[in-house]
Amino acid sequence: MIRRILGLALLAVVVWMALQVAFSVLGVLIGLAITVLSLAAVGYVWYLALRLVSPSGAAKVRRAITGRPSSFGNPKGNEGKL
Repeated sequence: MIRRILGLALLAVVVWMALQVAFSVLGVLIGLAITVLSLAAVGYVWYLALRLVSPSGAAKVRRAITGRPSSFGNPKGNEGKL
């Protein structure tokens, strides 16, 4: 009987520790996700402000991020010219 009680107590301690580890990892992942989303929101607001102030500068930023030539300001396309 004492062996069974000690076994259940040990199991409860192991489960408690496993839950603490799982929730701490989950907390870290949620914190990282919130940080990434916050930085993305700041970048988006910055890009919108740049787009209002300097559309050609925003086109350069878009071209740098996507890696594709931008046809902004050139109706025939960029054709690989920088």
